[in-house]
Amino acid sequence: MAKSKIHSTAIIDTKAKLASGVEIGPYCIVGAGVKLGKNTKLISNVIIEQTEVGSDCTIYPFTSIGLAPQDNKYKGEKTKVKIGDNNIIREYISIHRASVGGDGVTKIGDNNFLMAYVHIAHDCTIGNNVVMANATTLAGHITVEDFVFIGGHVAVHQFTRIGAYSMIGGFSAIPQDIPPYTTAAGDRAKLYGLNTIGLKRQNFTDGQIKELKHAYKILFRSKLTLREAIALLKQDGKLSKEIKNLIEFIEKNKRGICR
Repeated sequence: MAKSKIHSTAIIDTKAKLASGVEIGPYCIVGAGVKLGKNTKLISNVIIEQTEVGSDCTIYPFTSIGLAPQDNKYKGEKTKVKIGDNNIIREYISIHRASVGGDGVTKIGDNNFLMAYVHIAHDCTIGNNVVMANATTLAGHITVEDFVFIGGHVAVHQFTRIGAYSMIGGFSAIPQDIPPYTTAAGDRAKLYGLNTIGLKRQNFTDGQIKELKHAYKILFRSKLTLREAIALLKQDGKLSKEIKNLIEFIEKNKRGICR
């Protein structure tokens, strides 16, 4: 069992829990309520509190995780951040613990790549295999589903949902939900079709992509309302898992769907 490696300048709270193989570099501050999983590395100058981190994560310098949320409603209640396994968290990232308006946890899944200067606000939920390019900014209570790619300098409005396998172009502003499998971009972003390249990279078949294109045209390129378009899709008979997921995502929306 590999021993933890802790630099002499690091400050570790006595109540922090470190698994085997953890490495904590110079000038890190690890507060109470922190759990670090096996082989996770804090390279240097990381501040972390009220956070559980899984195994094999790497956290780069000048990152802060688990500090109090930027929410006027927050009055010191006990909340936290929970991060899964095998995440890369680059320089100058901020991830805030939850406020009191959700379930008390800001959540990040597994195998995510968060590039420098990303901000993840309180009560966000990030899935698995997500890439956020430099300076992506998420307001509070945002959900980002699995296999999403978000370009650099994107700002996302609070309570917005980003559907699985979607791609958002750089310098975009996202005021409404982005449906799964699609590509969006622009100031007050618009849809620009399916994320075809991303779907092929994730081994979607030609048949699955063809079916999604058909559904996309009915939902977003016809003159039907979304309710009418969904009813028409349901008339087609047996729906694939992907089409059911797309319909369910739209039916659950509260902020409106990017069109």
